[in-house]
Amino acid sequence: MEITARAPGMIILAGEHAVVHGYTAVASSIDLYTVVSLRLHLNEDSIRLQLEDVGLDFSWPIKRIKEVLSHLGSPFSSTPTLCSLETVKSITALVDEQSFPETRIGLASGVCAFLWLYTSILGFKPGTVIVTSELPLGAALGSSAAYCVALSAALPAFSDSMKLDVNKWAFEEEKIIHGRPFSVDNSVSTFGSMTGIDSNMPLRMLITNTKVGRDTKALIANVSARKSRHPDAFKEWSTIIQSHTVDDLSVTANEDRLRELMEMNQGLLLSIGVTHVSIETVLQTAMKHKLASKLTGAGGGELPGAIVDKLVKELESYGFQCFTARIGGKGVQISFDGCS
Repeated sequence: MEITARAPGMIILAGEHAVVHGYTAVASSIDLYTVVSLRLHLNEDSIRLQLEDVGLDFSWPIKRIKEVLSHLGSPFSSTPTLCSLETVKSITALVDEQSFPETRIGLASGVCAFLWLYTSILGFKPGTVIVTSELPLGAALGSSAAYCVALSAALPAFSDSMKLDVNKWAFEEEKIIHGRPFSVDNSVSTFGSMTGIDSNMPLRMLITNTKVGRDTKALIANVSARKSRHPDAFKEWSTIIQSHTVDDLSVTANEDRLRELMEMNQGLLLSIGVTHVSIETVLQTAMKHKLASKLTGAGGGELPGAIVDKLVKELESYGFQCFTARIGGKGVQISFDGCS
């Protein structure tokens, strides 16, 4: 039997750096997904992980995993325990034994998270896990959270343990990858829709990946040095998104206000220096086409097709990667042998 789990990416619409200081952010799932497929093997003696989108394939003999992780593999409760520093070091040794391209070394922590989760839930059962994703890496679209949530949903289907808490297990994986993550990413990917908001307004966004790497710790430090507050922004976002629009005029007015709020949020980020020349290119290009912009995308409301086509063509001419995604929707989903 094969198990497949699909988890959505996510986007923070406003307040991405305010959460560092304990303030509220508006986050939502998007309809770009990471898919994990799992099949156990009776006549093999290895655990295999295939990351198809980046062309990486890892395999560990069961005997070697037992030698290094003998303290794992026993039944676990539905709530995970913290992965200890000693366990991380042991798992890292297993990952270091693999052939890891230098250009992909940043993915090593994700492979460590996989080994910890697999052995914690399934013990030393041989199997193959295949991961595919529509989400770009390192683009603030929740790629690691979707990866962790999909793994946490797929693996328990073959476990002898009681039903596991997918969200909590995914959060522990995120800790292995990021150290001190915010739980909003895995929560949105697990449950879908928007954080604490019952949205009645259809939203579709054009998301632009500049492919520029970021130093999250440095950005947070910069925000801390020059933080500023907009206490009513979240309330306005919530009111607009939950409003019951009754006519085209109301929809247009709400879209215009969302654009204004998005640009206010953008202006705050620019003022505290959390930007890059490529981001400013995206902003200026979107403004030229009379569309609102965001660090991870542009839009708000149903985007006019012809205008967006022109914008996408121009953005891609700069070497950027563009996606369209619907905001809000389902969280993680599981299917058995292709049947939901």
